[in-house]
Amino acid sequence: MDPAVALVLSVSCLLLFSLWRWSTTRQKLPPGPTPLPIIGNILQMDLKDISKSLTKFSKAYGPVFTLYFGTKPTVILHGYEAVKEALVDLGDEFSGRGSFPVPERTNKTLGIVLSNGKTWKDIRRFSLMTLRNFGMGKRSIEDRVQEEARCLVEELRKTNASPCDPAFILGCAPCNVICSVIFQKRFEYSDQKFIYFLKILQEAISILSSPWVQICNNFPALIDFFPGSHNKFIQNATNIQNFILEKIKEHQQSLDVNNPRDFIDCFLIKMEQEKHNPQSEFTLESLKITAADLFSAGTETTSTTLRYGLLLLMKHPEVAAKVQGEIERVIGPHRSPCMQDRSSMPYTDAVIHEIQRFIDLLPTNLPHAVTQDIKFRNYLIPKGTTIITSLTSVLHDNKEFPNPERFDPGHFLDKNGNFKKSDYFMPFSTGKRICVGEGLARMELFLFLTTILQNFKLKPLVDPKDINITPVVNGFVSVPPEYQLCFIPI
Repeated sequence: MDPAVALVLSVSCLLLFSLWRWSTTRQKLPPGPTPLPIIGNILQMDLKDISKSLTKFSKAYGPVFTLYFGTKPTVILHGYEAVKEALVDLGDEFSGRGSFPVPERTNKTLGIVLSNGKTWKDIRRFSLMTLRNFGMGKRSIEDRVQEEARCLVEELRKTNASPCDPAFILGCAPCNVICSVIFQKRFEYSDQKFIYFLKILQEAISILSSPWVQICNNFPALIDFFPGSHNKFIQNATNIQNFILEKIKEHQQSLDVNNPRDFIDCFLIKMEQEKHNPQSEFTLESLKITAADLFSAGTETTSTTLRYGLLLLMKHPEVAAKVQGEIERVIGPHRSPCMQDRSSMPYTDAVIHEIQRFIDLLPTNLPHAVTQDIKFRNYLIPKGTTIITSLTSVLHDNKEFPNPERFDPGHFLDKNGNFKKSDYFMPFSTGKRICVGEGLARMELFLFLTTILQNFKLKPLVDPKDINITPVVNGFVSVPPEYQLCFIPI
């Protein structure tokens, strides 16, 4: 047979098979735009702003619809009611982790973030217990955050009120906190290894949010056979894991089972306790990846929120002034802020919530998956189907938050100026897969921001009305534009 004819027949058969498979599965799934064979709906998406595309589709197909990323269907949940119904009311059924091919190349579906089933349950339960109850050694986590806040202030003083890009310094503080939690060590901000790992962490977030990686995640065959930034991401993630492995080996040499110092020690003790259990999830490989998950997630998300927060406060100097007035009344100029102060500072609390709501850090959340065949709103979703939950649609709901595109702390204040909670506040997701580090992140945001504003006025280099607050990347994470400012000592 002529090779050209064989090729045409092969492609035709592949297209026919794709159409047959699509038509049989599509009948039971929620509605959605008609996909093209093989590539699905990818050409109908804005890969630089997927969340915007999902909002457009929801207007045509409702709060529950299906998109094809390649040949596989993905069910999209848009709006508070659909997201809550799935992640909270049907939490177990929607607690799976959906496919995330590029990070899976290094995480191997171990750790906390990308694991499933027994692995996820055992490691998550252990990590939560360790973070909440152990207190990370002889000192509370709050003590560690307060100490790092003081170091952060000293580092900002070294700028001598000159223009500076705060990205690096704001990355150092949360990174040092999570380092002290994982392996009981903080780094000087001038430490070259520290600088290197912060650089590759920031680079990894930008790569994960790029259009190319969105394509790789939907067409995994590209990962192994094509050059591109995904290879840089994989190399960076491997370097972080190797660094963590060095720390684990050091801990193995000095471990005292009666006096655990940090997360790694606790995990090593658990490994020893379960060494005769062939089904144990507590292995050296699992420890390496779990610690790397905590290291990466515990650094970059908080530092990005801080960076975006300062930009918004410069854009709205009247908000920054009101926060500083509350700090002066409640804390004063000399005492370090503590978490007990938060209940007496409703405006500051509202501002921090509004920063998180407004910036919409993870617009489409991490992918979920259903753990069994499930009937959801009269549709049948097969086991293993990837679920994307639009956090943008919840955080920017115009009924719960009037004028959601406007930065307004009043979204979290009642008519008497008291802090007002909202069920729609989901920057850490919700349900079974809610962020393990939520408590630590909220503590860091409050203590770091109040300590900065207690000691400095934020001076932009341009008129506030000219400050650009549009994210430069809005794929996996919303990344703020680069900027400079002056930290003017008070």
